[in-house]
Amino acid sequence: MNWYEKLNQYFPIEEMKSKEHIELLLKEKKKIYKKDESPLHVLMYVEMDDFTFIDYLFVSKDARGQGLGKKLLNKLKANGKPIILEVEPIDYEDTDSEKRQRFYSREGFKHAKSIGYSRKSLNTGEINEMEILYWSPIDESEESIYNKMCQTYETIHTYKDKELYGEAYESVEEVLSYDEETKKEPTS
Repeated sequence: MNWYEKLNQYFPIEEMKSKEHIELLLKEKKKIYKKDESPLHVLMYVEMDDFTFIDYLFVSKDARGQGLGKKLLNKLKANGKPIILEVEPIDYEDTDSEKRQRFYSREGFKHAKSIGYSRKSLNTGEINEMEILYWSPIDESEESIYNKMCQTYETIHTYKDKELYGEAYESVEEVLSYDEETKKEPTS
């Protein structure tokens, strides 16, 4: 099974880029869009000067619980810059979504509560809500994470979208939102 089939079997269709999209990114954005794979994992990520964005992280069921995901994240953390990723909100009928969130929490990732992410899937036409998680070696502000997420959306997610999908994704302003008030925890 090739890297794309592994990703396609694991990630919901509304989250998947087409194989052509990913291959174009690997070819035309090769300075920033990277693939790290073995028979047991596939990691697709964006390496910017001041942050890393994890596009897809797949660890085979055969390797789960053996520390491979942690090892891959530690390799990225060693670069000393914030790491950002999108994750599905917890769906209690889908135990994988809860396990993923727990894994990232254990690895020191925080939920960017002030950032909203909602976009229409060009694959299904359905609205796809995602949560933004981030890890930072410094006390990175959620506003800074939001700006990096906007850069990722415009550079990677919508790259040649009309050419590849026959229509464009919504603008970054329609998909991502930042609400300073949301991140403040209510006091009791």
